Amino acid sequence: MKRFFRLCLYAAPYWFQSLLGVVLLAAVGLLEALRLLILGPILRTVLDPSVKSESIPLFPKLPAPYQFDLMKIVPSHFHNAWNVVAFALIGSTVLKGISDYFGTYMVNYAGYGMITDLRNHLYETIMKSSASFFSKHATGTILSTLINDVERVQTAVSAVLGEFLQQAFTFLFTIAAVIALGGRLSWVLLLFVPVVITSARKIGRSVRVRTRTGQDRVAEIQNILHETITGNRIVKAFSTELWEILRFKKAARRLFRANLHSVRIQSISSPLMDVIGSIAIALLLLVGRNEIKAGRMDMGTFVVFIIALFKLYDPVRKFAFFYNSFQQAMGASVSIFNFLDVEDDVREKSFAHTLKAFHDKIAFENVSFAYSTDEGECEILHQINLEVRRGEMLALVGPSGAGKSTLVNLIPRFYDVSSGRIVIDGHDVRSLTLDSLRKQIAQVTQETILFNDTVHNNIAYGQPDKPRDEVEQAARHALAHDFILRMPQGYDTIIGEKGFRLSGGEKQRIAIARAILKNAPILILDEATSALDTESESLVQIALSNLMQGRTVVVIAHRLSTVRRATRTVVLEDGRITAIGSHDELLKTSPTYQRLYELQFVGGVEGFLPEAVTPMEAAT
Repeated sequence: MKRFFRLCLYAAPYWFQSLLGVVLLAAVGLLEALRLLILGPILRTVLDPSVKSESIPLFPKLPAPYQFDLMKIVPSHFHNAWNVVAFALIGSTVLKGISDYFGTYMVNYAGYGMITDLRNHLYETIMKSSASFFSKHATGTILSTLINDVERVQTAVSAVLGEFLQQAFTFLFTIAAVIALGGRLSWVLLLFVPVVITSARKIGRSVRVRTRTGQDRVAEIQNILHETITGNRIVKAFSTELWEILRFKKAARRLFRANLHSVRIQSISSPLMDVIGSIAIALLLLVGRNEIKAGRMDMGTFVVFIIALFKLYDPVRKFAFFYNSFQQAMGASVSIFNFLDVEDDVREKSFAHTLKAFHDKIAFENVSFAYSTDEGECEILHQINLEVRRGEMLALVGPSGAGKSTLVNLIPRFYDVSSGRIVIDGHDVRSLTLDSLRKQIAQVTQETILFNDTVHNNIAYGQPDKPRDEVEQAARHALAHDFILRMPQGYDTIIGEKGFRLSGGEKQRIAIARAILKNAPILILDEATSALDTESESLVQIALSNLMQGRTVVVIAHRLSTVRRATRTVVLEDGRITAIGSHDELLKTSPTYQRLYELQFVGGVEGFLPEAVTPMEAAT
């Protein structure tokens, strides 16, 4: 119930549409019952010309004030019973149609509006989550929650909800009519209420559990799809298409079984309601016959009573479907609210300070970082003390797994330190607004991230208002302008998902142009380890040099030329700083740096600084 009330909170902004929709659908139920009751006067009066009456009551068995005389609600110039009944029947049908249309529209308006707000809130929560959130949750699971789980809730609160309200009000007003027509005969129905409620609850509970299982299987399939489609080149390179196809088929089979379990449970509802309804009607026919014999009910009233019972049967039968749909929505909402309730590791403080333009230094003070695993805490960085002054170029080198990427990712607060603090211009980064902090930092990562958009929009990402001439100027500094102009639509060319229409060097230069356009005073650079052809490598290096000018640079270095340009170089091993100095100083004082240097110049060829772990371990 807690999740149900939380969902209802999203409907609060649409209270007027919701209320109006409920009122109109209540009118639909009332008018449906009224049309049913008009059958009584048709059988008693209209179809029997010998009957002359100045009144046409819908409830002849009730006291006079409650009989609801049709003669009193139609225009006075109608004189005979046929005119009165025809006017009432056509009028109620037209009003029912109008109420049905606008009521359904209003309920769906509120339902779709509520779901839009829920989806937006969920996406906003995910986008504002720290990097650790994306480390803990697979992409397919996140996509499944955003798409499939929200879609399941949407079905329940839009189309199903409108139909449910209509059928619910029809049921309520029709049962009132049944009680008014049948008197004590109608109380026989109470015998079946506990059976209907108990069976519906048991089935609904099972449906909710099975729905959650089915949604988990859908998430599993989406994970496989995401991995194999984005990594299709690796799949082809290793000739694992058959293995991936079999893996997908197994996951699809698990989803198939989960869906069958759910259908098996849901399919019980309708036949069960059929059996209960038929038993109830058979019993009432038996009792009704005795009532007619005793003179307590006429044939016309009894026929309308039985028709009303059959009319009740349709909503009761559908209630099982409605209940199952709502239980499916509740099952799907579990993962939605699990994501919404995640406590983010990186939270902005209330009244956080706005960082002005960077002007002094970045300081790591006794910084340690660890993350939690099933086995316990895994510590990555240990007591890091380091200063990076404005205008300085600091290079980080070390074996793979030494903590270089983790160290630079702490500066823009993709993660928070476990102990110690990082200070920029005298401010602990945790006391700053995330927006002002990250505006001071540009990043060029090892994996070039581009979007399925135009070249212009990729360079101006996050800065859509930048004029075209500034975008082109940034591209010129990144040595990208010439190849962009050779593209079919120039800067307006769509580059495809992850920039697949570009070469490796072109992608890197687009990413460098984006960082140049941002013009942030602090640059974090993770040099690409992927080899380029000689010309592309040269162009990328020149573009990087242009990017670094006038900025404070922290670079994860893989090239000796980068290390030689650096003001200082930091050697990281096992999450600890083991040496700091210039290239020449480190060659004399750091055995680790010496090994890296010797490995690079095997054969006398300058290339990448290796990240090999095995040689270092062997050397130690």
